[in-house]
Amino acid sequence: QVQLVESGGGLVQAGGSLRLSCAASGGIFSMYGMGWFRQAPGKDRDFVAAIGWSGGSTKYVDSVKGRFTISRDNAKNTVSLQMNSLKPEDTAVYYCGARRLGGANIRADLYDYWGQGTQVTVSS
Repeated sequence: QVQLVESGGGLVQAGGSLRLSCAASGGIFSMYGMGWFRQAPGKDRDFVAAIGWSGGSTKYVDSVKGRFTISRDNAKNTVSLQMNSLKPEDTAVYYCGARRLGGANIRADLYDYWGQGTQVTVSS
């Protein structure tokens, strides 16, 4: 069983930056595809970014391209999301997901494990 723990959320003004981290344990991290998703109140969990097992493949939702960067460190069993130029519409709970099939995928239903989420609030 894989455990995922997110950290790094908080309150930031529009235009600011945050770096989210997700620490994994209990599995072979280097084999998993990893993703970040977000969920605003009353809305579905939406794809934000994903990275393949080697880090060589990444995907982003159009609304964050050029502002967010996903990366992973297989030696430290962590995946990060650097978020720059934050906007109020980025406000949500951000979740880290892991999938046993190691590719980067945009579909939440294809992820096998989830963290508890971390709140990101961007004020205008």
